[in-house]
Amino acid sequence: MRYYENSFKISINVNSMKEKSFPIHFIMTGGTIDSYYDGIKDTVVPNEISIIPKFIGGLKLPNKTSFSEICMKDSRSLTSEDIKNILKEIENSSSNHIIVTHGTYTLPDTARFLKANLKRKDQTIILTASMLPMSEFTMSDGGFNLGFAMGKLENLPAGVYVCMNGKVFSSDEVIKVISEGRFASILGEK
Repeated sequence: MRYYENSFKISINVNSMKEKSFPIHFIMTGGTIDSYYDGIKDTVVPNEISIIPKFIGGLKLPNKTSFSEICMKDSRSLTSEDIKNILKEIENSSSNHIIVTHGTYTLPDTARFLKANLKRKDQTIILTASMLPMSEFTMSDGGFNLGFAMGKLENLPAGVYVCMNGKVFSSDEVIKVISEGRFASILGEK
């Protein structure tokens, strides 16, 4: 058996490396991502106050972040007024990079509403959610979905997207496949 040792030099000019940092505005609406499990009700219940700012703050991101809590509801309880408030918050945001945390049930509907009604065309907006609450379940997909959405913000063109299950969907194609507990494209696998 032969062993080969690769010797090479890596030259990095630290001064020439520019950290790409842009402000991210998080808009919270509740949903499972921002809920806790209630054993008496045998379901998840939205937190009274969002845990997203605390979670994001613990990541020590280089990005400036801002947070707006629209409501703390199961997405099936969102009213047309709540959805209009999400739209208004996005339109009035000073950031061109927006992440909206949302419940999974009506997430595709809200994404389509935003795309159809947004007047601004200079923002990248990503809606994300989770199937398990972030606050009590170590195996929650919430942290992964938030991280994936943050990672995609930098490279997606302006528009409305959904980031779930390690995939990016346009607002026009995304659906929730309840029987499989995941999101998919109506256009099939890419």
